[in-house]
Amino acid sequence: MVTLSLLTKEDLQEFKKELLQEITSLLENKGPIQKQWLRTSEVKKLLNVSSGTLQNYRVNGTLSYKKLGGSLYYSHDEIQKLMQSK
Repeated sequence: MVTLSLLTKEDLQEFKKELLQEITSLLENKGPIQKQWLRTSEVKKLLNVSSGTLQNYRVNGTLSYKKLGGSLYYSHDEIQKLMQSK
């Protein structure tokens, strides 16, 4: 036997209110989204270093990187560790 449950317009409006409240609370609790990988220009600004200094960090292994196409990308976590060690 099939039981039917009717939804009224008021039921849908109540659901909408609850859903909006939940989404709003999730967005308020979440801080700004941080990118995991940063480009060279972003890293230079964050660390306040020149291109040459950043190249030295790559060469001596202070800061690892990934090369994708012609662009270099740096891990945000590693940059944070480097900033804390300075």
